[in-house]
Amino acid sequence: MPHAETPGIEAAPHHPRLRWWTELPLILLVYVCYSAGRLLARGDVTTAVDHGLAILRIEKALHLNAEHPLNRLFTREPWIGIPADFWYASLHYLVTPALLVWLFRSRTVQYRAARTWLMTSTFIGLIGFTLIPTCPPRLLSAGYGFVDTMAQYSAYGWWAGDASAPRGLGGMTNQYAAMPSLHVGWALWCGVILWRYGGTRLAKVAGVVYPLVTTIVVMGTANHYLLDAVAGMAVMGAGLLLAPYVMRSVNSARTWLTARTASAATATPVARASIVSGGCQTSAGERIPRQRESRFGSGAEPGASPTDAGDGAPAPAR
Repeated sequence: MPHAETPGIEAAPHHPRLRWWTELPLILLVYVCYSAGRLLARGDVTTAVDHGLAILRIEKALHLNAEHPLNRLFTREPWIGIPADFWYASLHYLVTPALLVWLFRSRTVQYRAARTWLMTSTFIGLIGFTLIPTCPPRLLSAGYGFVDTMAQYSAYGWWAGDASAPRGLGGMTNQYAAMPSLHVGWALWCGVILWRYGGTRLAKVAGVVYPLVTTIVVMGTANHYLLDAVAGMAVMGAGLLLAPYVMRSVNSARTWLTARTASAATATPVARASIVSGGCQTSAGERIPRQRESRFGSGAEPGASPTDAGDGAPAPAR
């Protein structure tokens, strides 16, 4: 029975060979766009708070309340809260790039599709940050019952009270980019990659544990609502569906550009070919059409011998 591949993960064959010096700037460009998008999507604080409260109302109507008990647990138990803060502040910056590098080095065919999936989903998430600025639970007034564990345990880490930003760099991050949760989205991507390509039972276990624990951590630290996490998963699903179309568009653009370049390269020698005028082709060193006839006379060619050219005909030039 033929093996059915998951749409959007497997790359089509016959692609140009990947080079790290072209991939690295591409990854950095996406990260810069991600960071810039978060900064540009700051929006109005009042609107962000309204969106956060709207999410709480929706969850209440759906009888969902995972954030409060988890946040109380993380606040009450430092042995849980402190590792969770380190998890939230660092792993998405470490695990995701590490898996990209591993795929690039060991599974080049799968890397192209997986990278496109991750980037497409990230750009969709930036649209969410822009259209729906959302106040995270930790920034709501104390009356809503949330505690910012990142601020509570900041003495143990490099962050201050500004989410996971290092001390003094809080102004470089947008604290109202909670919807969707790309922490959860990227963790889900890592989980799928580990499960599908890890090759060992331990990798498959990590592929399940990592996104699950990340989802618990983002809620327990009061950085995201449950619906933020769900939206992050939905964004990754949308990116997975769109990735084949993105790859097809990129391939078409590359093919068109290659054809244009080849056409221009081919047209350059043609433009410098021998000049044709009045049905006669000039050769190297000739400026005037029919110069050959005027120099050698009718019926004579440069390569003809004196006998062939007639008595008195000049010898061919050497």
